[in-house]
Amino acid sequence: MIGLRRMEELQAEANYHRERYQLYKAKTFGPSLTSTVRLGELERRCQGADSRLRSAERDNAEPTGLAEELHD
Repeated sequence: MIGLRRMEELQAEANYHRERYQLYKAKTFGPSLTSTVRLGELERRCQGADSRLRSAERDNAEPTGLAEELHD
């Protein structure tokens, strides 16, 4: 079970990396020089943070059968 504080940290980390990736990706459509290597690195970080968040959410999810057993 992941604590509330850690879940908030993981959500903030995922949001941060997602925003950085999206901003840099948008920058590639403008006149400024951009790097495909940098874009790939930001995308990998974004995916990694999202993966860690999803994993923590799965760990915190209550097993379906257990909830029914507790209420019976």
